[in-house]
Amino acid sequence: FRTSGLPTDIIIEVGEVSFHLHKFPLLSRSGVMERRIAEASKEGDDKCLIQISDFPGGDKTFELVAKFCYGVKLELTASNVVCLRCAAKHLEMTEEYGEGNLISQTGKFFNQVVFKSWKYSIKALQCCDEVLKYADEFNITKKCIESLAMRALADPNSFVEYGGPMQSPGGSVLWNGISTGARREDTSSDWWYEDASMVSFALFKRLITLMDSRGIREEIVAGSLTYYTRKYLPVLKRRRHSGSSSITPLSTGSVLSEEEQKHLLEEIQELDLPCMQKGLLPTKFFVDMLIIAKILKASPSCIENLEKRIGRQLDQATLEDLVMPSFSHTVETLYDVDSVQRILDHFLSWDHTMPVGASSSCSSVDDGNLNESSQSMTAVAKLIDGYLAEVAPDANLKLPKFQALAASVPDYARLLDDGLYRAIDIYLKHHPWLAEKEREDLCRLLDCQKLSTEACTHAAQNERLPLRIIVQVLFIEQLQLKASVAECLPVLGSLVGRSRKLGSDGFSGESTKGGWETAVRENQDLKVGMDKMRMRVCELEKECSKMRQEIEKLDKTTKGGGAFGSGSKTWENVSKKLGFGMKLKSHQMDSAQKVSSLKSNNENVKIEKLKDVKERQEKY
Repeated sequence: FRTSGLPTDIIIEVGEVSFHLHKFPLLSRSGVMERRIAEASKEGDDKCLIQISDFPGGDKTFELVAKFCYGVKLELTASNVVCLRCAAKHLEMTEEYGEGNLISQTGKFFNQVVFKSWKYSIKALQCCDEVLKYADEFNITKKCIESLAMRALADPNSFVEYGGPMQSPGGSVLWNGISTGARREDTSSDWWYEDASMVSFALFKRLITLMDSRGIREEIVAGSLTYYTRKYLPVLKRRRHSGSSSITPLSTGSVLSEEEQKHLLEEIQELDLPCMQKGLLPTKFFVDMLIIAKILKASPSCIENLEKRIGRQLDQATLEDLVMPSFSHTVETLYDVDSVQRILDHFLSWDHTMPVGASSSCSSVDDGNLNESSQSMTAVAKLIDGYLAEVAPDANLKLPKFQALAASVPDYARLLDDGLYRAIDIYLKHHPWLAEKEREDLCRLLDCQKLSTEACTHAAQNERLPLRIIVQVLFIEQLQLKASVAECLPVLGSLVGRSRKLGSDGFSGESTKGGWETAVRENQDLKVGMDKMRMRVCELEKECSKMRQEIEKLDKTTKGGGAFGSGSKTWENVSKKLGFGMKLKSHQMDSAQKVSSLKSNNENVKIEKLKDVKERQEKY
């Protein structure tokens, strides 16, 4: 700055750097420098000293400002215009101190260049981090964010630099980018994710919040948040499935420290955007964040909030999401069952209650008629049963913890208890040291009436189950068999009635060819129906025989004078102990009488059918 040949008369110290300058160029362009020089000159020193401890952009920016004061033309760019405008505002370099002053020039550059380009707006927003206090004070940050939000809402294909390469109808890329009727490649709605992730999270949060308020689709905002999180939390990125997203975050130049990652994680989970509340973010996203929070030893409130978010949309989770390893040094289990228990409790607290007057057993309720809450509860019940089966082989999983998680699911949520039975069976298999009382306590969670036929068959032959449960399953099978026989009797009666009606009314009046064909067809249908009934009766006889063998087998396993007695009174004692109030002998007699009646009816129907057919043939 000594090109004028005049000796300097002022020293400006910016931080640790000293600038030897002249007073006149500075005071003629800046109101602040005019006042500071006047104050320093009152002390009477020939060369005054001014110290500036906190200058926007530091000594490098002040050097550019000084050059501008000396008449040097500055080359404004998106990288330096933010600091220069903050410095110009800070020094009050208005038009009052010269036409075309620095405030005016930087303002024009923002309006004509920066705010008209997505790329320059992103670059300027990045620079706002360096002078955030001044950028916020002079509304530079706000204007950059508004510019980006406006352009994100617009069609990305309208941007030359981000619309993809120009292509001719034949597919060749034009070298000059001039529009000649060629088409641009379509750009997806996530084109801006990588650019937006270059700024700090404080600015990124303000950006997506403004985008959400301006009406951009919530799933797009949720996608950008997922992208940002996976980019700066490498552990979460490694857990991501290869096919879960169409975008792969680019590697960053600097890796955040564990403390920075923990701080970022806690900031993300505190967001209160609509996309965080409506389930637009997948449950796996929050599960991964929960795992990282435990690895990084985040605050208890952070972990609790993440568990609440997972519980809020637990019905959207998969079994893989819940299988979280345990990171506690005090717990010996392989999986974090305690966390899943808390997540389930949070789900149950979100107004997922059984409608008033509903039955405790929903085995006869059609899935299509369930309301939304019940459907969610049913999905969670299946998920928890699957999770119990997954963690059951863990030898360190204590019975009270397994039992508590299984009992947390309301009874009405399970349409069938097959999943719970499978989980209990696996647990008993891998915990053979359990006492008989502990086995019985665990199996009390089962409702044998809600087991499918296949599950009942397996349970009746399962040696790991307590004897009381096996007998209860066999008794329920007997009741189901009785119900099946009772259902067959009305069907048989209707077939017999149709045959008699056909014999009395089929040929009244003059016989016709059409009437004869109808009679033959009815007789054929009757024959098919009788054959089916005969096969069903045989099946029922076999099932009765099998049930008797099972009862005899159980009777032999108990000694005389034991808990179930001996001889013909065994089943009566079992019935009374279980509270069903029925006797085996009466069941057998009823079944035998009904089977005999079915056979007799079959023979009578066949004789009547042959007589009717013969009479009709002769009459015709």
